[in-house]
This record gives sequence, C-alpha cells and structure tokens, in this order.
Amino acid sequence: MKNVKVLGTGCANCKNTVALIEAVAKAHGVDITMEKVEDLPAIMGYGVMSTPGVVIDGQVVHAGGVPSRDKVEGWF
Repeated sequence: MKNVKVLGTGCANCKNTVALIEAVAKAHGVDITMEKVEDLPAIMGYGVMSTPGVVIDGQVVHAGGVPSRDKVEGWF
C-alpha cells in the first residue's frame, strides 16, 4: 500500500490531481491511502512552493500543476 499526500489549498488543480491519482491507482489495482494536506506551513515543510504537490511514501514526486496521466502511472 502506498501512502499518497496531495499538498494544496483546495484549488481546482488540487482536486483534479486527487481524482487523477485515485483513478490511476484503481485502474492499476494499487492500494493507496490518500491524504489531503491543506495547511500552508505543512506544505512548505515539504519544500513545495507551487501547488499541487504530491508526496508518495514520504518523498516529493511532483510540484506545480496537475501531473500528466503518464507521470502518475509511472508512480505506480
């Protein structure tokens, strides 16, 4: 199981990123736990200055804009 965090303040891009990650994980049969982090100090604690950011198993894998489907598939 992968622990996925989407860092962002709740903007449309953040919501689209959550939906995309959930759809790709489901399509590939990957179990994930999804957490939405909206607290700005917590987001900055990951070194992410542009949202949405994505953290998988404690490692920042993306920051700024909605990731492409191909990129998300590469994470799983």
